[in-house]
Amino acid sequence: MDGCLVLLCFAAPSWKSIPQCVPPIRQVLRDLARGKAFPTCGMSGAGNSARHAWARAPGNCPPQYTRVHEAESGPIYTCDYTGAITVTIDGKQFTRTWWDMGGDTVTDFSPVAKSQLGTWDTQYDDDRAAWLRSRP
Repeated sequence: MDGCLVLLCFAAPSWKSIPQCVPPIRQVLRDLARGKAFPTCGMSGAGNSARHAWARAPGNCPPQYTRVHEAESGPIYTCDYTGAITVTIDGKQFTRTWWDMGGDTVTDFSPVAKSQLGTWDTQYDDDRAAWLRSRP
């Protein structure tokens, strides 16, 4: 797996709209779901990288994707997503893409990414705004 291509695809405004990105990203998500390691990119340069972390609720799961289920022993928290892939550019978070076992993703673009990309997939922002509106 070409870790450099994966890094570039996850940093894109919408990897799903780039035909060359779809197969490798789908493969990475399948591999992660099976417990394989996230690929690395030896040519990414200092301060540029991508890493994977498993989603935890509460913890690193965004509140709009955190669910609370009541149980006899107390609340049980779950996350709609399985893991998150964070892309760092120049030492700062650029994107964080949340993924699930079915291959669905949603990406949180940093303010820097938004200013540099000009246009991006707004699903994460839209979901967060809807969650904020639904709160009492």
